[in-house]
Amino acid sequence: MHRSLLRPLLATLLLLGSIFGSAPAWAAVTITFWSHELGNSFPHTFFTLRGVPDAGGNPVDVNYGFTAKSVSPKILMGTVAGRLDISKPGYIAGSDAQFSLVLSDAQYAEILTLIAAWDEKTGDGHYNLNNRNCVHFVKEAARIAGLSGLDQPGLMRKPRSYLKAVAEANPGRVTIVNMHGKAYLASLPPIGAGPPIGAGPPITAGPTVAPDPATAPATVN
Repeated sequence: MHRSLLRPLLATLLLLGSIFGSAPAWAAVTITFWSHELGNSFPHTFFTLRGVPDAGGNPVDVNYGFTAKSVSPKILMGTVAGRLDISKPGYIAGSDAQFSLVLSDAQYAEILTLIAAWDEKTGDGHYNLNNRNCVHFVKEAARIAGLSGLDQPGLMRKPRSYLKAVAEANPGRVTIVNMHGKAYLASLPPIGAGPPIGAGPPITAGPTVAPDPATAPATVN
């Protein structure tokens, strides 16, 4: 082949190799931590999982929080029944994405174990406003993700303030998102593609399965 034709071909091959060679980094599962402030519900925090495990498998696009099964004065008095909380797309759009980071497959597997442990159907679903609320649930997920600065006794009923404190304690380890949900969701690429410009690693756009709105109780922190 003539040298003048070979050089452009080699350049094209190198470009394709760099593009496809970098793809697995964005195929990993990303965890993003969210807060929801006062409005038509109590302050709340939850996390989303989005991507494809490095080992392969089905795409992941889910979210999880933890809340009391029902809102009543009993919440203020002690332990009550709790449940995993799967937020609907509209609720996520009205929330705030605070920060995200990419999980290893081992961390992702441990997060799934955490979810099962807090699920009333497979583990211990009790809720306590003082020591087992939505912030405590998210704290455990952050611990599995390898973050530090998680002990914030004065912020365990303040989801947004808690997440901001954790983000500040982990510079360079998390990608700061700090965007309203609707705008951030609109910036997300398809799962497995590159990140939205200026927004860090890709994160979730919503849950896979949501409870029936006619039977789901209001979310409490």
